[in-house]
Amino acid sequence: MKKFFSALFTISVIAAIGALVYLHPAFFDTQLDKIRSVYYVHKGDKALKKMKIQKAINYYTRAVQLFPGHYGAWYNLGNLYVLYEDYYSAVDAYEKAFEYNPKMVIARMNYGIVSAEKLGDFDGAINQYDEILKTKRHLLSIPFVYSNRKSYKVNKGLAYYNKGVAYKQKSVYLEDEWEFRRQYLLKALDAYKEACKILKKDYDARYNLALTYHLLGDYKEAGLTYCKAIELNPMNYEAHYNLAILLRHLKYYKESLDELEKATTLIANYGGNNMASRQRYVFDVMNDVTRTILANSNSDLVEKITDDSQVENPTLTYVNGKLVLTEDLDNAIIKNLKICSAKKIFQEDFDDEYSEFDNVRYNVHVPGVE
Repeated sequence: MKKFFSALFTISVIAAIGALVYLHPAFFDTQLDKIRSVYYVHKGDKALKKMKIQKAINYYTRAVQLFPGHYGAWYNLGNLYVLYEDYYSAVDAYEKAFEYNPKMVIARMNYGIVSAEKLGDFDGAINQYDEILKTKRHLLSIPFVYSNRKSYKVNKGLAYYNKGVAYKQKSVYLEDEWEFRRQYLLKALDAYKEACKILKKDYDARYNLALTYHLLGDYKEAGLTYCKAIELNPMNYEAHYNLAILLRHLKYYKESLDELEKATTLIANYGGNNMASRQRYVFDVMNDVTRTILANSNSDLVEKITDDSQVENPTLTYVNGKLVLTEDLDNAIIKNLKICSAKKIFQEDFDDEYSEFDNVRYNVHVPGVE
């Protein structure tokens, strides 16, 4: 009897499914396509792990053809198009991702970065960063297990940071329209300030805040913020270099030379493939500062610079042109680099000149030409 009822139940289920398929074929075709789409996404993920990029693109493309609402597949396609430098296809894919999932912050973030950095669409990028800042996320917290509060906060900080970058880049294209440039730089300044409130220990946010103060002519805040960036990460040469440029402009030649020497040490030993070109720029500035000092014929100043450089800079050991680091030497170098001796200058009151300053670098990765 049990077998009879079991068989009857199975037949009834099959009959019900058959009736539903017959009455609603489009619904079942859609569900089948979703299942097939998930299969192709799985195939794409496996191909991606093996770095078979074109195969992965083909699988993800087939997945979104079967089920356009698979926002994860669109997001992966966007990332792969970036690898191929097909930036227009990338932003289209990212746009599809957050169209189907408006709270997909990472897709909006990547859309903004690619739009601003590669396509020059600063307004489109800024719009997406604003959307991220408006997005309300459900804060999930399981005590001692998981919390997404930190990642949500970091995403907001990054959105403010990237918004600042976009406004600063936008200002670069207005070479002869200072008032418009100033307005964009002020918006960048506000964005960087908000980023620094969230990303308190982030060097890039602090450095770009300093650079924006510098471009706006607020030299006191620029100097203090460069020093803060140096304290956060003394091994990056950019803050040392631009602080030196600022100090030279303010005629603090000794302090400028100190920072230039630090920038030179960092470029020479940690500068990577662009070491030679970066060194050339820094050495040109160092020579210019030295010539200025000699032209002033201030022997006391020259002697003080010579004496101080002997005391402050640790003795370096080189083998085959490379710096040999011991733990003590490494710590000494870091300690020396971390000291921003010019900080006291900016902590004192002095009159800022409100003017455009063209000699600082807009791109944090490439030194500017003096």
